[in-house]
Amino acid sequence: MIGTFVNVGLIILGSLIGGLVKKVIKEEYSQCMFTAMGIASLGLGMNSMVQNMPNSQYPVLFIASLALGSLVGTILKLDDRVGKLTAEKAGDAKLGQGIITGALLFCIGTLSILGPVQSALYDDHTFLFTNATLDFVTSMVLASTYGIGIMATAAILFCWQGSIYGLTMLVGDFITEPMMTELSIVGGALIISSGLAILELKNCKTLNMLPALLVPIIWCLIVG
Repeated sequence: MIGTFVNVGLIILGSLIGGLVKKVIKEEYSQCMFTAMGIASLGLGMNSMVQNMPNSQYPVLFIASLALGSLVGTILKLDDRVGKLTAEKAGDAKLGQGIITGALLFCIGTLSILGPVQSALYDDHTFLFTNATLDFVTSMVLASTYGIGIMATAAILFCWQGSIYGLTMLVGDFITEPMMTELSIVGGALIISSGLAILELKNCKTLNMLPALLVPIIWCLIVG
């Protein structure tokens, strides 16, 4: 799992650098970066959905995933719980939104999903090293906007990639092309949701929607 450790380490380093930058920039500059992150999230999310929807074998699965995931997340009150936790621990109510945005950007992508598979099967860390470089830059930008608390995304990434690595070691390459496609569509929708919240256009409570990512994985494993 050397590739995952490098990925985690660079996110932590990027968060430290970005957190230091945040302490010395003016509030107006910080607000400017909030807007930039919101627009970037909208663009990345739309791109992920538009690119993958034509390849979907189950056109309505992402709708069912978002509906079921949102219902489960709302019942569990994920958004309220994490929001209160970050506000209490870090004194920043916006940090929770930043963490979930970062986690989605870091975890939902070809490099971050297939990287652990390549690492487990072939001891090839190329995907993960490339992903680590991209995440290093992204974590600096996020931390300069939300603060050093963005470092928490490193733990989320470790659990995500570690789970994929472990499952691959146990059962082989279980990630099929249809699963990647459906995950990318649902992930894109969640990234758009984060962008809307950052821009304060609509608070979609993205944290409540996170269980939606499990639906296409379970579905593809069943039908596959």
